[in-house]
Amino acid sequence: MTTEQHATADSFPSRRSQPEGRKRGWGTFLRDVLIIVLIALVVSFLVKTFVVRSFYIPSGSMESTLNVNDRILVDELTPRFGGYDRGDIVVFRDPGGWLPPSETPSRGPFVDGVEWVLSLIGLAAPDSDDHLVKRIIGLPGDHVVCCNTLGQITINDVPIDEMDYLKLPGGVSRASAEDFDVTVPEDRLWVLGDNRNSSRDSRFNQDQPGEGFVPIENVVGRAFLTTWPLSRFGLLDFHHEVFAGVPEPADQP
Repeated sequence: MTTEQHATADSFPSRRSQPEGRKRGWGTFLRDVLIIVLIALVVSFLVKTFVVRSFYIPSGSMESTLNVNDRILVDELTPRFGGYDRGDIVVFRDPGGWLPPSETPSRGPFVDGVEWVLSLIGLAAPDSDDHLVKRIIGLPGDHVVCCNTLGQITINDVPIDEMDYLKLPGGVSRASAEDFDVTVPEDRLWVLGDNRNSSRDSRFNQDQPGEGFVPIENVVGRAFLTTWPLSRFGLLDFHHEVFAGVPEPADQP
């Protein structure tokens, strides 16, 4: 064999090297896919933990603003910087004694594992039964009373008209069937459900250790969007205009 012939033969890859190249190609592809998936999971986990979170509505206490089995998104980020306002709809952990004891039976490691993964990216809300959703009526320092002669709640001696969002039985115009007279402590909230006569809210938990007030540290965030069912998709109305005339506690005469 001549030198020229030997060089020509060596210029082509052997058949044995081709499968190894394919293996390296598939290995690189699968590695890149795994890295992308892991990054996506980490980003989704961070978003769920610090920015936005999904919950479903297990009861009718907020009807007709929120219906049973509605799914909502909760803004966890904005309230940490701007605080909360009267009228905000908030999701919070049970302050203690608001919810009856319950144990969710395991549905098997596979189903529980899938739900856990979906919860990381906000597509499942397995802890919704351990949280509550209500509307903020009183902020720290507010003097909240029910009711005046017109059946309205007053905040810092100013009546509020809640008829735009309250669900009340026919012929009833009183904002609460139960009377109360409270001053909201520091770092606490007074919350009520929109379905006012079917909501176990601050009014009914005054015999608990927290006296019906919700610690602000228990608040997960502010609900802002209904995502499911699609027929109800849309932003939630906080009705801040209802509370526009309420003075801050320090501004009272």
